[in-house]
Amino acid sequence: MSFDLVVLDFDGTFTDAEAEAGPFIRAYRREAQRWLSARGMEAPERAWDAMQAHVEASPETYGWSWEGRVVAPGGVDPYLRASVIMTALLDAEGLLREPEERRSLLQRLYAECYLASETVFRSDARAVVEALLASPLHVAVVTNSSPHAVSRKLDTLAPRGREQLKVFGDAEKYVVTPAEPSDARFDALPETVAAPGLDRPVYLRRGRYYETLRALWEAVGTGPERTLVAGDIYELDLALPAALGAGVQLVGKARTMRYERAMVRALPRGREGERLSDLLARVGLDAGASAASA
Repeated sequence: MSFDLVVLDFDGTFTDAEAEAGPFIRAYRREAQRWLSARGMEAPERAWDAMQAHVEASPETYGWSWEGRVVAPGGVDPYLRASVIMTALLDAEGLLREPEERRSLLQRLYAECYLASETVFRSDARAVVEALLASPLHVAVVTNSSPHAVSRKLDTLAPRGREQLKVFGDAEKYVVTPAEPSDARFDALPETVAAPGLDRPVYLRRGRYYETLRALWEAVGTGPERTLVAGDIYELDLALPAALGAGVQLVGKARTMRYERAMVRALPRGREGERLSDLLARVGLDAGASAASA
């Protein structure tokens, strides 16, 4: 077996994010419009509808920004889309120009409204997790979402061996910052890479995410070269570990961007597929049996 550790993203990787995010979107939209209306915006409902139409019609145009950098595509995920729409409306109204105040509002809206989301797992999620947990591999979930909320969702999935599956939440994969402490491996990373057909850079030095991965490597006694990372958003989940030499698996969906697929296909240790179970063959497990039992 060529891997010691499998790292799994959660939202969109374990789950059908579009199917489960309906209540989240409704809650986010309601709270956002209430906030905008209280600050003098006229007809925030129509403004939201118009901006949502723009984002969905041209997803490659809109990126999810954090601290002045576009750190992920804005249209691939309902949670990101909500933030992108709200950011665009704040810009249009000239509201919350101070970055920390804006960041605080967006984080609050996401955290509060995420609790309203439903739980819709990919059809093969339970079988894949059980296969991984029954193997000699170390397995961990690393997610930007609340570890408590994700743990509750995994409890409802109830895979055999659930007690072995650790969740590392609030991973801040979107934060471009030095690692603390830094090390030679992180410092050797280029700041950015180019993506085919994308007119902005892809940022690699995501220090908070690196800190979580490094802690896992130290705990397991391994490194990136013997790690497989699976995720549904290339920039957030896969770009950093791929640059460090890890194997990566893009778990595709209808809204996956062309450049994301191209980036993964160009990697010597990159693979893509539309099912979570596609990663099992890479770690020497029976993908067919696991998918059939899902």
